[in-house]
Amino acid sequence: MEALRQDDPRRFGPYTVLARFRETASAVHYLAHDTSAADTADGTADHTVVITAARPELAALPAFRRRFEAEARTADRLAGVWVQPQLATRTDGGELWTAVAYVPALTLAEAIDAAGPLPERAVRILGAGITETLSRVHATGAVLEGLAPRTVLLAGDGPRLTAFGPLGAAADAEARTGGQLSVRLGYLTPEQVEGETAGPASDLFVLGLLLAYAATGTTPLADGPAAEAAERIAHAEPELGAVPEDLRGLIARCLTKDPAERPSSGTVAAELALEGAAGLARGGWLPEQLSKTLAEQESRVRELVSEGAADEPADSPVGTAPRGSLNEPADATPDSPATDSPATGAPGDGGIGEDTRTTRIGSVGSPRAPEPDRPTTQLSIPRERTGPPDRLPVGLPPVAPLVPRPLPAPAAAIPAPPPPPVTPTPAPTPSSSSSPSAALDRRTLLFGAAAGAAGLIVGGGGVLALGSDGSDAPDDGKPALSPSGPTVAGLPPQPRWVYGHPEAEPAPLTAALWRDRLLVLTGETQASAVDLRTGRRLWECPDAAKGQAALAAGDAFCFVAGPSEFLWLSPKDGTVAHRVAYANEFEGAAFLTVSDVIGQSGPAIWFTGSHKFTVKAKKPKKGKKRGKDTQVVMSFLFAYDIVRRKELWRTPVPTGRESTTPAYQLIAVRPDDIVVRQKSATLTPGDVKAAKGKAVFRGFDRKSGKLLWTKSFGTVGPDGAAVGDGQGLLYAAAGDALQSFEMPTGKPKWTLNGTPGSVFGTPVPAGALLHTTSRNQEVGAVERESGKLRWRRSTEAVPGGWAPVVTVSSSGKTVLAAGDAQVTAFAAADGRRLWKFQDIGVQDPKGATVTAPYRVLAFGKSAVVQRERMFYAFPVK
Repeated sequence: MEALRQDDPRRFGPYTVLARFRETASAVHYLAHDTSAADTADGTADHTVVITAARPELAALPAFRRRFEAEARTADRLAGVWVQPQLATRTDGGELWTAVAYVPALTLAEAIDAAGPLPERAVRILGAGITETLSRVHATGAVLEGLAPRTVLLAGDGPRLTAFGPLGAAADAEARTGGQLSVRLGYLTPEQVEGETAGPASDLFVLGLLLAYAATGTTPLADGPAAEAAERIAHAEPELGAVPEDLRGLIARCLTKDPAERPSSGTVAAELALEGAAGLARGGWLPEQLSKTLAEQESRVRELVSEGAADEPADSPVGTAPRGSLNEPADATPDSPATDSPATGAPGDGGIGEDTRTTRIGSVGSPRAPEPDRPTTQLSIPRERTGPPDRLPVGLPPVAPLVPRPLPAPAAAIPAPPPPPVTPTPAPTPSSSSSPSAALDRRTLLFGAAAGAAGLIVGGGGVLALGSDGSDAPDDGKPALSPSGPTVAGLPPQPRWVYGHPEAEPAPLTAALWRDRLLVLTGETQASAVDLRTGRRLWECPDAAKGQAALAAGDAFCFVAGPSEFLWLSPKDGTVAHRVAYANEFEGAAFLTVSDVIGQSGPAIWFTGSHKFTVKAKKPKKGKKRGKDTQVVMSFLFAYDIVRRKELWRTPVPTGRESTTPAYQLIAVRPDDIVVRQKSATLTPGDVKAAKGKAVFRGFDRKSGKLLWTKSFGTVGPDGAAVGDGQGLLYAAAGDALQSFEMPTGKPKWTLNGTPGSVFGTPVPAGALLHTTSRNQEVGAVERESGKLRWRRSTEAVPGGWAPVVTVSSSGKTVLAAGDAQVTAFAAADGRRLWKFQDIGVQDPKGATVTAPYRVLAFGKSAVVQRERMFYAFPVK
């Protein structure tokens, strides 16, 4: 830290600059104070910020500006415990800067220079904090490429990351003629040396180098001249003899040459600190010398802020220097030499003696200021990366873009939620017939700040992932000073209970809610029920094995459709009160085969079924041979009253492919009819050909079952997501658009264009809104009548695969999107991203990976989140 120079800015927006804090290849960091904010009772340092201002020669390059803006938005999205939220960002005119709250911290390079290698516990916390953030970066499909000894800060409560891309972690960056940008990075990886693009595994290799440096003070493979170091990185094995034995194996795996053999960030986080970095760091984690230095730094900053605030004129114009010697240009001559400190005359300081108040806060009392990174800790690549201003730098090794697609600008600031209670959530106490204790012991959850992760809280198979809010509003071309943080979404709320299905039993096939009282699960061997109030298992019913989701048959029974019979179970103990075999219940349809129950309205359910019968060959004419009997399959759509246990009606429907029972999807339930569509997997080749590539929808009278109409809508395909409402509108995906039609006329109402190359999933009507989802992992809200887009947000999961399944809370205030990687909660009104949840499976890093998608079931003021055999009951609005 040093005094301001003559050409340094004196103001950034509302912030008054007090001193130079640090420098990197692409930016200067200033200590500043918001003089417009009200002082706190215990001082003014709460309004102290660190400004990251791009160097003017780089800020003039369009390529640099685009990268700076993109990385600022990315930092905003990753804001959390280990990433400082941005308080403001400015990118208009010639200015390019961001502001974050000041936190007493040293860079890893400064800490090693001051106190030597870190103890093993501190290295574990450092690595766990970094990998918790890497997990969130990698979950978006991006690569950090921002790890270096000068981009990692050591604060009193854990590490902080300050760089999010090649520019932030550059060992060197400079402007070239023709508007080109030259960037040279720090640590390399074997794949980059070979000219390949960096991927998530590249971050793990660099992490291995960084942890070895933290543990030993030297960097394996990267010491010495750049060309020689690059050769060693690509081909030599690292020397890790000085690394603590318990860390050596993990670091060696990170430094494996083959990216496919390196561990994932989540695995590394679990091995380093199973309880999470914040949990392990609680009570202090740094050596005494570094803790003392941080305390002295904070004290000096408070003194500096107090003096700067006292010297600041109330009407000081922007761009002028405030009064006081602390802000005198470094190359100016003082009126009189300092008499209370030696005149060290460090190069470049213009002969000014050392000012311990401002110039060496990072190492108070040291005879020298912290040195820059050692040549061995920031390896420059042999060849510079250059590229035209309209694209990212190119060359060997190529720079993998931090963000694989354009990021939307951040939305207005959203207050960060208060931290959840520190008390860990106890595992539910199983009954004697419930899940074994061993399964729950391995998955004991540490929810909340006790396990304290910015992006990863490992314990009991649970990962609580942070996210940030975003906005898809197009750039209006008028960047301005705007609050950009904290826009981070909070940790999930404390679950009311957690239930682990017994490992001795197969994972559940279906899950359903009964009367907001029971969570009913069906499996290969039995059905079981969990109390929605406590999360405790209440009963099992072997007779209901392989059944379909439970439905309410009035208040008295839980209805389950089994493979060969309907069952009515007692909700108290799971005993079978009534049963009806398909072969006996439906007159004229012996040996009926029932497909899935497609829907329910009140006591009525609808399902498809088919039965085979033999048609006798006609009596042959005299002298002719008798023909063969023929097997005929008849299929029907049934309506059945599960309270009165009585068939309401049946109507013939086309039999499915290869003479199977057709499977239907319920599209809409309206006052007079129900609308269905046959699932494409059961369509016969003739049906597919006749439909000419379009979906065929059918409307049946609710009272009689009579077929009322058959219709295709626009270009909606057989597998296109579709849903209808009670007002007669159909909402369906067609290409990368979502369209609305009147039923049954087919008249188009509106079209909503989606993200190019993506496909809409099944939307969910809720009040006046239609909540949308897409394979680009975006969730949104549309006005049902007009098609006007209210909001659209990314879940920040990796694009591709299936669209998340959207569930709306009972109040309609919260939208939950369940995908393959996570569950994300949004505010239904404006799309604010509220929280994320991930369950990584068994704690053991060598355990099986859980790949089952997430499911959400909403009831009352709660939502049950399921992933395979784990269930979490979260409170929701």
